[in-house]
Amino acid sequence: MRTCNRPFSAAGTKASAAAPCRALRGASARRCHVSVYASSGSPKVLLTREEGKNDKLRAALTRKGYTCLELPLIAHTDGPDRPLLPALLRAAADQYEWVAITSPEGASVFLEGWAAAGKPKLRVAAVGGGTGEALQAGGVTPEYVPSKALGKVMGSELPRVPGGSRRVLYPASVKASTDLQDSLTEAGFEVHRINTYNTTSVASVPEALLREALTADVVTYGSPSAVKAWVGLAGLEAANAKVNACIGSTSARACANAGITQHVYFPDAPGIEGWVEAVEKGCREAKLPLPVAAV
Repeated sequence: MRTCNRPFSAAGTKASAAAPCRALRGASARRCHVSVYASSGSPKVLLTREEGKNDKLRAALTRKGYTCLELPLIAHTDGPDRPLLPALLRAAADQYEWVAITSPEGASVFLEGWAAAGKPKLRVAAVGGGTGEALQAGGVTPEYVPSKALGKVMGSELPRVPGGSRRVLYPASVKASTDLQDSLTEAGFEVHRINTYNTTSVASVPEALLREALTADVVTYGSPSAVKAWVGLAGLEAANAKVNACIGSTSARACANAGITQHVYFPDAPGIEGWVEAVEKGCREAKLPLPVAAV
């Protein structure tokens, strides 16, 4: 578990004198509402993924007794290369050694293109358990999942297929980093990246909903776009006063870049389990009253 935080005082507010933060390593919503899943007296955790994508984190947190507020702060739109996907997938069996999918949303877009292509037999690699589950739910079983849910790890570990083309098709988010393609290139693969979807930040929400969201003790981020949206809506002072729990290092870096330099927690490998641990560690260090199941 990684942290980038200045300590809270015993009363649960920010300590005024603290060491500098360590350097971190490693559009409008379709519907806008705050959903509340409450456990009396427990810390409130704000879930900010797009509508319909918060279920697993909410279930894991409510099992432990946390109160969850849900305010979707991101939405997905088509990327410029999305129309190309079906034709590329039809040709993929002959032209590409692997198709690399790196997120549940990427899996959703891939599955749509795969169906339009006639569901050809493909060799698919998936970053992370959530991505793999999304693919399996749509009828595609990944043949490879890296030891950590990180693009750069997949790049270093992806097996070569004897007699294969050494080419990888990578349907990506417009905003995705180059970590995967860089590491694949270093490993000797040729990468064909296409930007099939984009993630946009919600620019505004009704004032009453924002007031409700601001009562949260913890804010969770599943992407840099969620960080951007929250800072834009709540402001840096409010953001730095919360426990900020990130799904992984990419969102944590986005916090630092946006000016959230206090109380930032993230796991070494992205995933729901590590994300919950980031919430719990943040609550403990903030001296928030933990639910009984989390003690």
